[in-house]
Amino acid sequence: MLAALFLMAAAGAAAQDLPECLPQVPYHLTARPWRPLDIPPDAYLDVIEQLCHFSARYQEQGGAIIDPLLKREHQYATPYFAFAVGALLHAGRGHDLLQSGVRAMDHATACVARGHSGIPDGHGEFFLAPLTGALRLYEDHVPEEVLHRWRQRLHLPIQEVIQDIRNRTNNWRTYAMKGEWLRYRAGLVDRRTAVAFIEDAWLNRTQRERITSDKWSLYQDWSSDPQSHAVEAVGRGNLLALAVSGYDGHSAEEIRRCVYSGTQTALLLQDPSGQCPPNGRTDNHVFNDVLYQLAFEIMAEEAAKQGDDRLAGQYRRAAGLSFRSIARWRRTDRPWTDSYSITKNHFDPPDRVGYQPASQYSNYTGAVMYHLAEAFLSHQTDLPESPAPAEIGGYALAMDPRFGSAVANAGGMHIFANLRGDSVPKYGVYWTSLGVVRFARMGWDSRLGPSDGVYDATMRKGVTFGPTWLEGNRWVRLAEQAKHYRGTLRVDSVHPLLVRCSILYHCVTGIGGPAFSHDFVLTPDGVLATLRSPNDISFGVTLPLLENDGRPLERRLSGNIAAVTFPDDLGNGDEQCFIVLNEDAVLSDNEDPIQSTYGWLRPVRATTKDGSIHTFVFPRNATDPQAEAVAESFRLAPNGFSSILGRVEGTLYVGRTSGGGVGRTADLDGDGRADIAFSAPCGFLLQLENGRVTAVETDQDVAGEIQGKHVQLQRFEPLVLDEENAIL
Repeated sequence: MLAALFLMAAAGAAAQDLPECLPQVPYHLTARPWRPLDIPPDAYLDVIEQLCHFSARYQEQGGAIIDPLLKREHQYATPYFAFAVGALLHAGRGHDLLQSGVRAMDHATACVARGHSGIPDGHGEFFLAPLTGALRLYEDHVPEEVLHRWRQRLHLPIQEVIQDIRNRTNNWRTYAMKGEWLRYRAGLVDRRTAVAFIEDAWLNRTQRERITSDKWSLYQDWSSDPQSHAVEAVGRGNLLALAVSGYDGHSAEEIRRCVYSGTQTALLLQDPSGQCPPNGRTDNHVFNDVLYQLAFEIMAEEAAKQGDDRLAGQYRRAAGLSFRSIARWRRTDRPWTDSYSITKNHFDPPDRVGYQPASQYSNYTGAVMYHLAEAFLSHQTDLPESPAPAEIGGYALAMDPRFGSAVANAGGMHIFANLRGDSVPKYGVYWTSLGVVRFARMGWDSRLGPSDGVYDATMRKGVTFGPTWLEGNRWVRLAEQAKHYRGTLRVDSVHPLLVRCSILYHCVTGIGGPAFSHDFVLTPDGVLATLRSPNDISFGVTLPLLENDGRPLERRLSGNIAAVTFPDDLGNGDEQCFIVLNEDAVLSDNEDPIQSTYGWLRPVRATTKDGSIHTFVFPRNATDPQAEAVAESFRLAPNGFSSILGRVEGTLYVGRTSGGGVGRTADLDGDGRADIAFSAPCGFLLQLENGRVTAVETDQDVAGEIQGKHVQLQRFEPLVLDEENAIL
């Protein structure tokens, strides 16, 4: 009977529509201490310049950038290099690269002039925007006759530039749309021609349906199932560039509205370390984060123009987080010094870990430098940063079912889950694995999370944070059951410091597999995950440990704790700790690791004789208590839990640097007396320092007594408290 009720609940939840509106993050205060990144735009140029010098080492005399592994020119490496060098010159940098940039422009424009048969690998779509955009960047650095020659070569009708143009309708079409409008702006084609091509692409070549049919205005490439979050950023980014470069055709307003909305969705998908979401073909490539950075830079400027200073500051902050994120994959080993790994690991590039067929060193190095140059050029205004939504939290949300993913965040503690996984490989790879695939935390290295799971198409073995169960004498992991299982997100309550949600995993193919409920309580300190099943089976939970990302990590299994950290010379003391709270828990790590994009994931199986398994996921810094001390202090309660990190009681959370929730009073020191009282029940967030409230924010106008101080609070307007008085 219990199993039947469970499945009915899952079916009911699955039938519900997604929320009407995208969750908002109206609070301003963060759970952890926050300070601006203050990344100067010149920092972008520093990376662009080092990448240009790296690529210039592989330039042949005729101007083409030769891939160091393929030993030939590949796709769009040369025009992307040309644009990046132009951006450096335009900014007064990279003068020693001038001749390399000119040779690249000469070669790439000559390729375009020969039509699609003369363009490497038939990638004409990718040539138009960078070469057209580069013209103005070189204006003050080359003779007029050189510019004239380049311009003449770029006049060729688009039908002659793009191979099989009628059938190129995925994200490649958006590159052509962006490029054709830029060609009109540069006087290379007439307006009527450019607008006709763009409108045809939008209305008749599936571009409109790919984004307007998505609940949250994300771009669906339709090249993998579930959809790819990585390729989503490509299509949406190109359409965003089209919108902000002044496109004024009939569909301009609809395009603008869609890409603005989709990029606001992307703010919720970014993790607090700056990574864009995983999933889908081409995921976990370093240039994906730069695409997010570029979109956020553009939208920071757009929000500022519209007078929305806070949103502008959030976008500027998110762009900075994206930029800082890629530093983790800078290479120092020869001959790759000063380049960045193509995918997010430190394996030797010839090993092609996490690559798709198009992934080569020259073109995707080019993608990083080109889009980073675009981000630099988009960064026009000195805007004060505001905390990004991923640093504030207070939301849990499922994406459109065609993406099949979900995100939740409380106080900068972030989880990302796949409610569906790949059941049909793309390029022989399952890109999306079923289960929770990412744990990240503000001010912590999310690589350790781990940052993704894996389902290996050859071995048919997978690893994510999720259920594992016994079938006969064989343990089966959820990540291996994408063909048969789906997840449904249920959201119970959200607050910036406390989110309660569940994923119901249920069989959808009638094979009669067990059902599971994975309940999550997110706090700024970590995540309490409780796994249950209504079925009479032996089950456990899989704990994924990243043990090698091309360099060995330090893994330990001690009692009821599984943990991993980078060695001292590679890390900063951050550690991922999975603490299994059941007293009789048994942890086993005797199964082989599986290689994901990020590295080798060791599946640790945790089992217990209890009816539920409680795991506290604790991403710790070097200054945090040891995992053993947290485990020793941890106490479960009917309405929450407590440890030396903090406590949860119903709708309230109190930690070391923050406290709050929903209510009228709060006891901060645990002595049974209220330290905080409001004139009416409300949502509230407190920043704490050594037990003292230093700032407060509420979700409505209320009077309050804060540790003996009387204050008047206005809705979503933080009040900072000094030692003596309440001051704004």
